[in-house]
Amino acid sequence: MTAILESRVSVPTVTVDPYSAPAVERTVRDLRTAAGGRVDSPEWVAAARDAWSEFPATLRRALADYRRDSGRTGALLVRGLPVGEEELPDTPSAPDSVQRTATVAAGVLTAVACGLGDPAAFRPEKTGALVQDVIPRRGQEDFQGNAGSVLLTFHTENAFHPHRPDFVMLMCLRADHEKVAGLRTACVREVLPLLSDEGRAALSAHEFVTTAPPSFGTGGTDAPHPVLSGAPDDPDLRVDMAATTPLTDRARRAMEELRELFELTAQTARLLPGDLAIVDNRVTVHGRTAFRPRYDGRDRWLQRTFVLSDLRRSRVHRAGDGYVLD
Repeated sequence: MTAILESRVSVPTVTVDPYSAPAVERTVRDLRTAAGGRVDSPEWVAAARDAWSEFPATLRRALADYRRDSGRTGALLVRGLPVGEEELPDTPSAPDSVQRTATVAAGVLTAVACGLGDPAAFRPEKTGALVQDVIPRRGQEDFQGNAGSVLLTFHTENAFHPHRPDFVMLMCLRADHEKVAGLRTACVREVLPLLSDEGRAALSAHEFVTTAPPSFGTGGTDAPHPVLSGAPDDPDLRVDMAATTPLTDRARRAMEELRELFELTAQTARLLPGDLAIVDNRVTVHGRTAFRPRYDGRDRWLQRTFVLSDLRRSRVHRAGDGYVLD
């Protein structure tokens, strides 16, 4: 396969200016006492939704524009957000580590999630916590998931699930020691013009199955599905390079073509404390470059929150109209 990439568009970046950052921090610090500081409670989410209106207007406008149209790259980088660095404990090391009590970073994540839609979680994954730690785990270096530290292949988040997150948010609390770990993204809007006609036809057919990730504790497979669906000129993307299996020869060829084009068009962002990366999970896959953890309490530490832009669609899966899907 040959392809020519005529132009590159960088991931858009919005920076919270130094004058606005302290106001944001004051706003989210006030959230620590709301609803007893219980991050997963509907009352705390409601308080975070109110807090969003106090964020800088430039950031709120940028998020509104991004929600309407996530652009060529399908990603957005927000810099200069407070994470309460001076209060951060050691990087967690426990399995399935999550953030249950209110912190500066949790307040930022949840407020921004409310600006994009509604925060959401999946009960089988990290016990349904709305704010989840993304940390390396000793003994899981080769794991294709958030606990690993080898190259993480491109994937749609929860590609197997009928109610996949619309947006994935990753906030950096602490960078890796060498600052080499990079969030990688690739958007179907850059890939589509480079796909062969045969590849596009195969990727649009129900000739793929995707297994649930190990973090869900199930090995079941979904029914056959297409990788590309929806509007032909701006399709949705559903694929996990580590978990999606092509069922036909043409589907295998198309997957390999897609893999090459992801590599050709990929963007890499090395996140630093206060950086928030937002990925439009409907049109953009993401992954991570390899890094070397030291397990010394100062390893890379991101926090993750999922967002649904239309919470109503998953109502049957959410007990009590809460934010956790069963």
